[in-house]
Amino acid sequence: MKNTIKILCFLILIIVIAILLLIFQNEKQKKENDSGGGNTVQEKSDQEKAEEFAEKMKPKIEEDLHKMDIHNFIKSITFEKDVTINPMGDIVINGYVNDEPVKYNFSASLQYRSKKIGSMSYSYELSIRFRDWEKYKDEPELKKNFLKSLPKKEREQYLKDVGEKE
Repeated sequence: MKNTIKILCFLILIIVIAILLLIFQNEKQKKENDSGGGNTVQEKSDQEKAEEFAEKMKPKIEEDLHKMDIHNFIKSITFEKDVTINPMGDIVINGYVNDEPVKYNFSASLQYRSKKIGSMSYSYELSIRFRDWEKYKDEPELKKNFLKSLPKKEREQYLKDVGEKE
């Protein structure tokens, strides 16, 4: 019985010491995090930095889209709220034009360190609105075949979008 009481007392002592050490460690950590004046400056998370950078780069993305838009097709540009960081460290922001998120969407990959747009990708429908047929003037059949491949309604819409008539 005496041995059991000794073991129990020993275990209680170890638990009390462990609790005191945890409390001491917690107090020490609080003091290290406190800057003394109560005004603690917290480091921004990577996601917050990415969102701020994406916000700064939106005008540049819009500028690049308008450069690609040789037919003045773009009436409005909308950016999605979600900003992601891909495994390579690039910041990815998605959006769409002319209130058509499925048909006319784009994605911009931003490089934080170099403060520039790394690459942009466009949906097929949007990319063909950027196509410059003047580059293919020596190959008129190419444009004709492309237009023939579209259903009548889509062909009419495409020609309207690029400022041509059938």
